[in-house]
Amino acid sequence: MKLLYENQNIPEDLALLALYVKQTKELHDFFSVGFDGIKSNNYCGFLQVDNQDYFIAPKICEEKNENLDIFLYMLMYAYDIKLSYEHLANFENRKHKLFEIFIRYFSDRLLEEFKRGVFKRYVTIEENLKVLRGKYLIEKNFSNYYHQNIFCEYDEFSMDNDLNRFFLFAIKVFQKFSSYPNLNRCEMILDEVEALHVNINRHHINFDRVNQRYEQSYKLAMMLLKKLIPLTSNSKDESFAFLFDMGVVFEKFIGKIYKDIDSTTELQAEKNYGSLKLKPDIITKNTIIDTKYKKVKNREDLNSSDKYQMFVYGTNFEIKNTMLLYPKHLLHVEEDLKLGENEKMINLKMRTIDLYSEKKFEEYVKEIKKRLEELG
Repeated sequence: MKLLYENQNIPEDLALLALYVKQTKELHDFFSVGFDGIKSNNYCGFLQVDNQDYFIAPKICEEKNENLDIFLYMLMYAYDIKLSYEHLANFENRKHKLFEIFIRYFSDRLLEEFKRGVFKRYVTIEENLKVLRGKYLIEKNFSNYYHQNIFCEYDEFSMDNDLNRFFLFAIKVFQKFSSYPNLNRCEMILDEVEALHVNINRHHINFDRVNQRYEQSYKLAMMLLKKLIPLTSNSKDESFAFLFDMGVVFEKFIGKIYKDIDSTTELQAEKNYGSLKLKPDIITKNTIIDTKYKKVKNREDLNSSDKYQMFVYGTNFEIKNTMLLYPKHLLHVEEDLKLGENEKMINLKMRTIDLYSEKKFEEYVKEIKKRLEELG
């Protein structure tokens, strides 16, 4: 596996990859193509191109393997993915690819739920039968002059419903990229479900007490499908990308930790003031926090638009303390600013959080939680 880093040019010894990215339109939203080279736009994850594997890692520390592990830990915590020790070991030992790890986790989890009982719902069926079943359809039977059958409408307790159709669709997509046996086992269990294409951008399931136990599997499958980018390839093997916007990962990761520190914390709390819509990343009981996934050295790197944004948040949400939180790169940043004056003055902190730690997943999360608490 070849290792790359976010916001760094693809090295010269990987010229074929650079050419592939340049010629593949599906990747143009994720890479910048300039005169000085081609680099990812804050996107990290996995690429498989013509039988060659590449991993784009976040630049958190100088240790290559640590960057990969920390990236996985952030994904696990941000998206509530509870990988087993076996899954983690296979990734840390580079035995399995990132996408393969997640497919295995999804398959194992879904299979366990199926063993407890496949989700079924009553569905309404219209059918032309020899004998009456359910409701007699008067209008259809009125014009049924030359047939002895009866048009009926009845309810059937069936596994052929929207949720299982989605799972079957997801399974068939994942089978293109993985031969994991539990995928096939899940497909066989859904043998009575009609295979249909699903528009994942419009698909939605209402979960209730009957199907609640499938919600996490649904969310995970939806996340995997949305992050998966099939690529055009002349190879017999499937080429694809599996990429995450690090700005979103950082926001979700930090927000979830703050939520665990204080359950009253609000994430993406939205307020409308006429045509003005405000949605800060994180609101604790006394601070508004906005995450920014970019490098800063000091207050000179602070954009005026960021200052205006935090001032608007503070004044409208009536919270005097605000914070812009960045990942620590090479420099520790601790700046305090005053925005406005008198009773409208807003306190703004610029802080960085060190995401590097050699600890394993559970201890890693505890360490980052401790560092956030120390920021105040």
